[in-house]
Amino acid sequence: MELKYKKILYCTDFSDDADYAFLTALDMAGKYQAHLVVFHVLHSSHKYSRQVVDEAEGGEEAFLSPDLLEKGTQKLREKYGARMGSFQDFEYQVVGGVPFVEIVRFARASNVDCIVLGASGSSELDKTTFGSTAENVARRAHCTVMAIRFPGKIFNL
Repeated sequence: MELKYKKILYCTDFSDDADYAFLTALDMAGKYQAHLVVFHVLHSSHKYSRQVVDEAEGGEEAFLSPDLLEKGTQKLREKYGARMGSFQDFEYQVVGGVPFVEIVRFARASNVDCIVLGASGSSELDKTTFGSTAENVARRAHCTVMAIRFPGKIFNL
């Protein structure tokens, strides 16, 4: 059986692990000639709330708006656009909500074949309060999930 990925979902929270995972996602998309979706979730602490953390305003909560979604998309363009090199089959997507819920929801709705994300995110609070986004995605996704750890990071027990 041959693996064939047609659509890869790269999820970022702009952490070191996520940035390193980008290299894997881009490499895979090139090798498999797959469509790459660069995806970011504006974090909400509440599953059904339209309030999200406005990262551009220092982490204050704000109501999800088209302006916030555009700010998120612009941040993705700035961070990853130049790093795409000659690869052109990609798009940016920004949504608001609980990260693992929105990642799994988008992956299912978009028929994603593989999800690539950082093994550990940017928020230590999320790990102690809600559990790991990567772990929750891996448990619930319908497809292959790759959790990538930045090799320079030291894990403390």
